[in-house]
Amino acid sequence: MAGRSAARTHVRSYIATPVRSVAGRLRVPGDKSISHRALMLAGVARGRSRISGFLDSEDCLATLGALRAMRVRVERPDATTVIVDGAGADGLQAPDHDLDMGNAGTAMRLYMGLLAGQRFTTRLVGDASLSRRPMERVAAPLRSMGARIDTTAGRPPVTLHGGMHLHGIRYELPVASAQVKSALLLAALFAEGCTEIIEPAPTRDHTERMLRGFGVELQLEDRRTRLVGPVLPTACDVVVPADFSSAAFFLVAGCLAEEGALRLDHVGMNPTRIGLLEILRSMGARIEVMNAYTSGGEPIADLVVHPSDLRGIEVPRELVPLAIDEFPVLFVAAACARGETLVTGAEELRVKESDRIAVMADGLRALGAVVDVLPDGMRIQGGALQGGSVDSRGDHRVAMAFAVASLRAAAPIHIDDTANVSTSFPGFVAYARRAGLALEERG
Repeated sequence: MAGRSAARTHVRSYIATPVRSVAGRLRVPGDKSISHRALMLAGVARGRSRISGFLDSEDCLATLGALRAMRVRVERPDATTVIVDGAGADGLQAPDHDLDMGNAGTAMRLYMGLLAGQRFTTRLVGDASLSRRPMERVAAPLRSMGARIDTTAGRPPVTLHGGMHLHGIRYELPVASAQVKSALLLAALFAEGCTEIIEPAPTRDHTERMLRGFGVELQLEDRRTRLVGPVLPTACDVVVPADFSSAAFFLVAGCLAEEGALRLDHVGMNPTRIGLLEILRSMGARIEVMNAYTSGGEPIADLVVHPSDLRGIEVPRELVPLAIDEFPVLFVAAACARGETLVTGAEELRVKESDRIAVMADGLRALGAVVDVLPDGMRIQGGALQGGSVDSRGDHRVAMAFAVASLRAAAPIHIDDTANVSTSFPGFVAYARRAGLALEERG
């Protein structure tokens, strides 16, 4: 598995050339957050689960590879279908090697919760980018549950010592974080007693919805989540909707285009994920929601986006946690809007795959945008973008965001270090071309 991480560091680049029209019909790949969680719960459930619409990305394949390393039987009839024979409460086995999470921060943090109460010791490693990301925000509350966890100066590699007896805790999250909440809920499956988690603001609730789908009872009340363990999930079938975070790049592209209409099918519309939709609409975006329905507890709809005259706004702080992964492309939308956009309360962006505030500010300035960097956000003056070169610093969402920026650029944009795009959005270049973007990949 170390070989895959090494290959991922191969530097690629994009050349994005300005175009006028974005149009057509797309169904972007499956939701990454749901794919991760479906695999993990299926892996420890009783019985056989079938996951359809699975995201065949490097991040999710790291999660799948870890299950196989712990002797869980996993079949893949095709790229987007996974069949998992759950190991049950005590069925996971000690892996023969470190579990390589690659670039997947979600996988590492959630596995910290899932494996904290196992009988065996596990070491989680990642690539150079993941190895810089903080893990104590998960490790500290897990230690309060009785886990024994070693980090490396607060970062990966992370060692989870086996044979520890976990107990429930009451924990108030200091910062809204779906990953920390999810890790604690997964640990609570193996803990004695009640685990109660209190959030300072709403965060994505895929874990809660999926736990219920796997037959686990939860009490949800006023940003409080309670789970009484130990409890064994029961296998179920999961249909993964198209990833809203992937659709986000095309929502902004459709807004910035001069002509055309773009339809995005079967998009996950979980209310804890679609903060960007509300923000864009506040900026004047013309986005229609059609054919809404629910599958597996997750709301789904088709979205149609039209060219829009965007205006700058002050982004409501309560929407920030609901759009945290979409801020790179939102910053691009703000740079192309009329007037000023102000984002605050987004300090979480500092500890993503890159410091997304700093990296996006550097890239936007390289294209001629006027931005002021704040400790927890950014002030952006909308206007015309020039062509030029930007460095994505290996951050997949930054790379894709600057590809979208080409729609309003005066000349081509050269985007460096784009290899990690495949970690979350395999085939992004092909999808972008189908929508009308002029995007070329170079080795």
